[in-house]
Amino acid sequence: MNSVLLASNRGPVSFTVSDDGELTMRRGGGGLVSGLSGVAKDDGVLWVCAALSDGDRSAVRLATGGRIDHAGYDTGPLRMLDIPPATFHRAYNAVANSTLWFVNHLLYDIPNSPNFGTRFEREWESYRDYNGAFALALAEEAGHGARVMVQDYHLTLTPAMLRAERPDLRIAHFSHTPWAPPEYFSLLPDDVAGEVLEGILGADHAGFLTDRWAQAFMDCCERLLGAEADRVGRSVTYEGRTTRIGVHSLGVDGDALWQRACEPDVESHMTALREQVGDRKLIVRIDRTELSKNIVRGLIAYREFLAAHPEWHGRVVHLAFAYPSRHDLPEYREYTASVQRCAQQIEDEYATEDWDPLILNVNDDYPRSLAAYRMADVLLVNPIRDGMNLVAKEGPILSPRCALVLSREAGAAAELGAHALVVNPYDISGTAAALHGALVMPEDERRMRRDKLHAAATALPPQKWLAAQLEALT
Repeated sequence: MNSVLLASNRGPVSFTVSDDGELTMRRGGGGLVSGLSGVAKDDGVLWVCAALSDGDRSAVRLATGGRIDHAGYDTGPLRMLDIPPATFHRAYNAVANSTLWFVNHLLYDIPNSPNFGTRFEREWESYRDYNGAFALALAEEAGHGARVMVQDYHLTLTPAMLRAERPDLRIAHFSHTPWAPPEYFSLLPDDVAGEVLEGILGADHAGFLTDRWAQAFMDCCERLLGAEADRVGRSVTYEGRTTRIGVHSLGVDGDALWQRACEPDVESHMTALREQVGDRKLIVRIDRTELSKNIVRGLIAYREFLAAHPEWHGRVVHLAFAYPSRHDLPEYREYTASVQRCAQQIEDEYATEDWDPLILNVNDDYPRSLAAYRMADVLLVNPIRDGMNLVAKEGPILSPRCALVLSREAGAAAELGAHALVVNPYDISGTAAALHGALVMPEDERRMRRDKLHAAATALPPQKWLAAQLEALT
């Protein structure tokens, strides 16, 4: 039985099946996995996650009780849940990614959506079943009095479900996204909004990345549930139970990141990129093609910068790595297409025989991303809304002279804003001006800002973040 457990939708590894039926394991994707996989493995934390692909399901079916670490793979303790694909699809795509993500990132086109009818009721039932599968697995694996850390918007109902099964456990829930204010959160059907809030309040400790998101959650509990919110002591009391509210800003393990960024595959990508761009200045962005990341406005801002500053033509290149995300959803497929169209317009308007002003790449390549970080003169991070944004923290760690252009709506702005060029993500002209300011920034100021960004980005690495959460459960 396990004394510390971590639950999340995506796990630290994923599997693919080759044509000859052989299973291949690779590192899992996403910011949460990047931040926590190493420390969870080192500390022997049991990670419970969902099987996301046919390869994952094949690996689970070959393993005893879904325990992948007992099947000959060096993953650290890991249990993967083979949830029926139809249930998973409705829970993950229809509810988690198309509803809860849209609510907390304020992404709805309000005149046209959302629309909650009988179809959504069926989808919500699948979300309940999905959360219930996690609660059952955690109840089976946890030793008496174990500490359980439930992660993110995919699993908002799990804490209350798990408490009903195992009242002896100490349970935390952590939200890696922003949290919507009550007037927006209440777009959800009343019973669904209440169920989400009550689900998280089933935990002993509810954690958030910034005070802003924690305050919004307490506002929702107070306004929609009639709960008692103590904003000074950071707690919410509801139906006789008190849940402590914590703010834990997830940072980066700078030493581990730098070590990985110095490996030969990264060095070879740096060589290839330098051959491609020469000695030109580099504006870098690295994102998923996620609606909240605001890639299209960032590209338009770069185009406006080029229009306003012809003296930079031929002297700067924008490396835009935009990796496809959630292509099961039509909104995301169209957004990726919009990114590509906008990039093509910039190329058509400004490219010359010996200068490509923009290099867009939509093929996920982690070593190439690390190479781009190391080469960046300017890092553009302009999300509409973001729980934290680890890209904003990783860039200044790897680049010795990186100037950061950062959206005020990223959670990271609370820590990094004093040393970044902060922009309104909707203000294209303001973002274009910030790009120019970052490029012409004096070298001593550039390095001073970068050093302070580096210190802030590494202040609470995953090891300390995890320790702080576990301490909150003692």
